[in-house]
Amino acid sequence: MSFPPVERQLIVFDFDWSLADQDSDRWVFEVLAPKLRKKMKELKKEVQWTDLVAQSLKELHELGGTKEEIEDTLRIMPFHPAMVRGTSALKSRGKTTFFCLSNANIVFITTILKSKGLENLFDEIVTNPAEWDPSGLLKLRRRIDPSGPQHECKVGCSPNMCKGDELEAFLKRHQPEFDRIVYVGDGSNDFCPVLRLRKQDVVFCRRYRGLYDLIRPYEEEGRLHCQVRYWTGAWEAEALLDQL
Repeated sequence: MSFPPVERQLIVFDFDWSLADQDSDRWVFEVLAPKLRKKMKELKKEVQWTDLVAQSLKELHELGGTKEEIEDTLRIMPFHPAMVRGTSALKSRGKTTFFCLSNANIVFITTILKSKGLENLFDEIVTNPAEWDPSGLLKLRRRIDPSGPQHECKVGCSPNMCKGDELEAFLKRHQPEFDRIVYVGDGSNDFCPVLRLRKQDVVFCRRYRGLYDLIRPYEEEGRLHCQVRYWTGAWEAEALLDQL
């Protein structure tokens, strides 16, 4: 079943496990430094995740991990060809603005996108800032500086970013309003923006991950304003994208 045609459409993509078929933060350490990955798993409940990744990148650098190794690891991270096809075809049809809203970081995301020929896919990317220093260390920071004003989200967004607030800020920057918003996500931190969608909007929710567990009771009880479509593999997401 196709969606009705619209003149002005926004598609919002989470990155890890939504656009990409893996978690970029975890992948880098699983490939290059499994002992650090194990340490991250142990510290996850004690240290804010973006801070933990930043700390682990420093440790990887001290162990001799190089910029080239990290970039090569990102380029081979699982990313389904069906997702490349589906997004590229939607982009080529026009009328759709592409927005990436992710708790990864700008270096990981842009490196992976470039390796898939998707460097021009997104009109805007909102994520955690990162840059390489001259020594080859990737310096990562939270989008919301912990020493400044914090967001007031009560839904469950992580301290570094409220995705609902970021979506609303994007919509304010890109007036007039979009005829339809499509949100592609998988994680519990995608729930906040999904709750802000309207009845003409739709979420493409990946099954069996955090967002799926949160959305299902809301949908069953009629508490969600937007429409919901579920997908598991990227080939199913491609079929949904082809309906837009």
